[in-house]
Amino acid sequence: MTMEAFLESIRESGDPPADLSEELRSLWLAKAGRWEESHDIAQEIPSATGSWIHGLLHAIEGDSGNAAYWFQKAGRPAIQKSEIDAEWDKIVRALL
Repeated sequence: MTMEAFLESIRESGDPPADLSEELRSLWLAKAGRWEESHDIAQEIPSATGSWIHGLLHAIEGDSGNAAYWFQKAGRPAIQKSEIDAEWDKIVRALL
C-alpha cells in the first residue's frame, strides 16, 4: 500500500482495512481520531515499533512524560507537540 492509499483509506472509510498490520491499524485509528482504540492496540505490540507508536500516542494525548518514556524504550528521541504529524508520517512510511 502506498502512503496516498493509506491516507485515502482514512478519509474514505469508517474502519481500517482488514489486511493492515497491528502497527498500521493503530496508526490508522490514531489519524482517524480514535485514540483509545489506537492505544489499546499499541500497548499490546511488544516491540520497539510498538513503543514508538505508544510514545506518539501519549504525545498526541499531551502526556509528555509518558511519551518520553515510550520513545526511550523505542530508542527514539522524544518529540515536541509541533512534531506529532511529522512523526506519524515517519512511522507510517517506515512500516509501509
